[in-house]
Amino acid sequence: MPAWDKALGVGLALLLSQAGPGSAQTSDLVSQNAFRVCADPANYPVSDDQERGYENRIAELFAEALDRELQYEWYPMATGFIRNTLAANRCDVVIGYAQGHEMVQNTNHYFTSVYTLVVPQESELSDVEALTDEALKGARIGVVAGSPPATHMARNGLIGDAKSYSLMVDRRYESPVVDILDDLEAGEIDAAVMWGPIAGPLVKADYPDLTVIPLLNEAASPRLFFRITMGVRRGEDVWKRELNSQIRRNQDRINEILEEAGVPLVNDMGTEMLAAETGQ
Repeated sequence: MPAWDKALGVGLALLLSQAGPGSAQTSDLVSQNAFRVCADPANYPVSDDQERGYENRIAELFAEALDRELQYEWYPMATGFIRNTLAANRCDVVIGYAQGHEMVQNTNHYFTSVYTLVVPQESELSDVEALTDEALKGARIGVVAGSPPATHMARNGLIGDAKSYSLMVDRRYESPVVDILDDLEAGEIDAAVMWGPIAGPLVKADYPDLTVIPLLNEAASPRLFFRITMGVRRGEDVWKRELNSQIRRNQDRINEILEEAGVPLVNDMGTEMLAAETGQ
């Protein structure tokens, strides 16, 4: 969670936050009686210390499946998150982490999602499906600074009119993703480009007049879709295999949790919505 808006605006960038070296080389440090989760206390709709986020629900599912007590180590998902949680042996798993990042060992991915364009439902931009669309020229678009879509926007001549929002923040005190949506609802910007697992749930819960459009047609680099795994300490292969087994057994329930939250799920190559591909 979902691995920038947790590399990826605020959302995925925070998943890929700077980490320190891991010290565990075996699974001996993994708790045998608790499911110890490293999580951000103020990253709703992903996770929070009131346990309202979809990662909280996935953590509950896994704790029950493993028959272990669910425990959290709370720390802001910004610079130093991994160093002060997983690498410090205060917890054993990060529920959402982008596949392929070197600071953790990744489990198999359990969902794939994509950046999205968010616009008012009645906007003339509501039919736009790609950042190459000429209709976006001259529009003021909100984007998280340094996120992958910013490169696409620059390539398409959209950065000059864009409004930039902060990347690495402590969500206990600042919330750029909420600021973007508030500005969009107030008409201060015309559109927003946001990481889907952040935008989808927030819009579903709190912004009924906005619509979320997955950006499935961006062929140029950098890619705008990401596979999300769980992150564990390097060398803990037994623990990784145990989590992989639980992901496989509980994939349908995981999908239900994500869909209920409003996370846009796409196929592994980011080219089609998962529902469209599977005929759901």
